Amino acid sequence: MPAPRPVFSFSSPSSSSSPAPGAAAAAAAAADASSGSGSGADVVRRRRNPADIWSHIHSLMPLRDASRAACVSRAFLRSWRCHPNLIFSKRTLGLEQNACRKSDISRAFTCIVDHILTNHSGNGIKTLNLDIFDCPNLNTCDLNNWLQNAIKPGIEEITLVLPLKHRKVYSFPCSLLFGGSGRSLRYLDINGCSFRPMVGLCLRSLTKLRLCQVRITGDELECLLANTIALKELELMKCSEIIFLKVPLLKQLSYLNVFACNMLQMIEIKALNLSAFNFTGSTVQFSLGQLLRVKDLNMTCLKKFDVLCYVITKLPYVVPNVETLVVSSITERVDAPMVSAKFLHLKYLSIELAPACSISPECDYLSLIYFLDASPVLETFILREYMNHCSVFDDASPMRLMTEHKKHKNLKNVTMIGFCSAKSMVELTCHILESTTSLECITLDTIASSYENEEDIIDRCCVRGTRRRECLSIGTEMILEAHRAILAIERYILGKVPAAVRLDVHRPCTRCHTV
Repeated sequence: MPAPRPVFSFSSPSSSSSPAPGAAAAAAAAADASSGSGSGADVVRRRRNPADIWSHIHSLMPLRDASRAACVSRAFLRSWRCHPNLIFSKRTLGLEQNACRKSDISRAFTCIVDHILTNHSGNGIKTLNLDIFDCPNLNTCDLNNWLQNAIKPGIEEITLVLPLKHRKVYSFPCSLLFGGSGRSLRYLDINGCSFRPMVGLCLRSLTKLRLCQVRITGDELECLLANTIALKELELMKCSEIIFLKVPLLKQLSYLNVFACNMLQMIEIKALNLSAFNFTGSTVQFSLGQLLRVKDLNMTCLKKFDVLCYVITKLPYVVPNVETLVVSSITERVDAPMVSAKFLHLKYLSIELAPACSISPECDYLSLIYFLDASPVLETFILREYMNHCSVFDDASPMRLMTEHKKHKNLKNVTMIGFCSAKSMVELTCHILESTTSLECITLDTIASSYENEEDIIDRCCVRGTRRRECLSIGTEMILEAHRAILAIERYILGKVPAAVRLDVHRPCTRCHTV
């Protein structure tokens, strides 16, 4: 009997080397199935038919491995025509290292996807991921045909990323989501097109919706959300047509991320169980008490002056139960004021004064103690700053003492990233050391920069066992200021550290941070 005819073959310069991770994972699943252990054993119990078991193993393979397996196995050939996970991108189609022009990449991409979907039965598709960002010459008629062939009843995940050229002209065919396709959909991620949901569109199983650079109005979005009763996560990024964001009473919605929706002016949220809210953009209007359940709030204001003043005076009434608060500011002109309102549940506070931030001479770091006063159960305080004020070495006036402020009885960890010799920064540090009875550790990092993870904060490459990578590059001015900060710590702070408190000072790297 002749061997099965290959459905499609991807070229790969390393196809004869060690098995791909996806193939190895599938082999492990097969071993589990045969040995009666792990997830493979679960498959055996649920699927008595051996063809179903092989089909399940085949579905675990990445697209290129699944294609190759279909060329040599009749069982995999049959399951290939019902492969559930269709993930199309330059990487998965082997076009990542193609040095041809973008028009050639678009042509090759179209040819491969056409061939796969033509040979696919259209049944059993669970995941469709179309990343065509690098295919600017793609014909939208081809795209519509792909979506029509792949979006069928039973589909659970749809991801679509369009090239810049199509973002102002292409409109997602929402009619494909009516009926069984919409009822089974759990995850929808649209990037770079119009999305105009029609009245009656019901995505009752949708748990996560992500719209990035999508043209959709606030009314259209409200209409869509009203019929997504299972929604748990909502992300809106650079959706410039939304002016009034209305989130209806979605009982399961717990996470909301709004990023750079430049026309947004007002947010109305009726989702009572929302617990995490990330907001980046211009300050918008909220109704009091709408975010009663929010425990994690991350706020970055791009065009608003004096964000810290807004946060300490307004947010205690908007998010009264917040436990984790991260605030990033660009421009501060006035001090944070003393207030009577309290963050009664706040345990983690992070304030970042962004690299482009400008602070007026009248605004100093010592005013941040009002945040500590307004947070009676605060345990962790992090300050990230990138500016310089008048150095303590250039100001002969006495150090200010804030004796009228209450003791901080719960604060345990304080971190200052970008600690400098500014007099008000030194005064703030001394006040924390003298007024915090529960303090366990204070970390002063003299380099102001962004960090990918905590290792970069703790270790410079000069103190790591191996020099895996150089430290983050910084300017000469910051290096000089870091050395002044070290002198300020030694002269004004070191003697005030209680015996029970650990002081960690992170100096400039002796290898990378030299003048």
